[in-house]
Amino acid sequence: MCLSCGTVFEVSKLEKENAQLEAQTQAANFWNDNEKAQVVMRDLSQRREWIEAWKKVDRLRDDTAVMLDLAEEARDDSAFVDAEKDLAGLDVAVNDLEFRSMLSGPDDERNAIITIHPGAGGTESQDWAQMLFRMYMRWIERQGFESQIIDLQAGEEAGLKDATVEVRGKYAYGYLKAEAGVHRLVRISPFDANKRRHTSFASVFVLPEIDDNVTIKIEEKDLRVDTYRASGAGGQHVNKTSSAVRLTHVPTGIVVQCQNERSQLRNRDLAMKLLMAKLYQLKLEEEKAKLSDLEKNKKDIAWGSQIRSYVFQPYTMVKDHRTGVVERNVQVVMDGELDEFIKAYLMGKRYNKKAGAEVEEDLEIEEQ
Repeated sequence: MCLSCGTVFEVSKLEKENAQLEAQTQAANFWNDNEKAQVVMRDLSQRREWIEAWKKVDRLRDDTAVMLDLAEEARDDSAFVDAEKDLAGLDVAVNDLEFRSMLSGPDDERNAIITIHPGAGGTESQDWAQMLFRMYMRWIERQGFESQIIDLQAGEEAGLKDATVEVRGKYAYGYLKAEAGVHRLVRISPFDANKRRHTSFASVFVLPEIDDNVTIKIEEKDLRVDTYRASGAGGQHVNKTSSAVRLTHVPTGIVVQCQNERSQLRNRDLAMKLLMAKLYQLKLEEEKAKLSDLEKNKKDIAWGSQIRSYVFQPYTMVKDHRTGVVERNVQVVMDGELDEFIKAYLMGKRYNKKAGAEVEEDLEIEEQ
């Protein structure tokens, strides 16, 4: 197996940076500035992980080459079997290294905040939003991540008007950024007495959760705080006090809210976390001079803008329009089996950027 010189040079660069960071940690006053020290330690840890992963692949490559040479010289079947095992181990290690390269963005290691909004269509779309919410909660559980509901607003008849969830785990944002976009459902509506087929839409937004190493300043004069009674399903579940919190960042017009906790203080803390994540995302967009392009390319939560379609009738299929990945078993997807879609998107996006262009094929599902 041939590993590119470009990768070797990159590892050499990482080793040089690693040595520089280690030298910083040896300074007598290193921990005087705790925040700065934490940033250095985090950067050091990331570089060490990359270097160790590369060295593992390099060692396995050399060992496998030796085993193949020995097997060929000896014409020994058992040696060839051992060499095949080494090749399989090398393949796993290379895939792991490649996967690390997919999640090498500046925010990929962070926790994520995922928000689900139904599109137009009332109860139909709200029910679809609920189904997506369940799907992602199942995926979070499968990954061994932790989650906390920041906001959850039930629909009048069924489904959800809005759902916001904090997802905690390494690379949570790196994975979930692949899910941002409009999701389309085609099915026989359970709310239609005539059993007609309906198409529903819901949008998924994903933000990286910022930590103490990122500074986002919010002036009190720029913040409007409203409290209100949390909505619920009725009866004993309706909040009798004004514990729900809505924050409006006046300069940007960004509005966030949290009503899932009983404590107003806790709801405010969670709402502030969501607001800071949105302001951080806005800051990144402005720094990259992409804000105008994002606004120009923004699509409605409707026909033609979907990233993925989920068809329940007249046949069953889930198709990602960005990658062409298809899964015929809809139920396993709705139970949280999303890894194939996520990995294909991340791999495809990386390869397209490497080639110098973003390629998105139109793989529209034809309704019969």
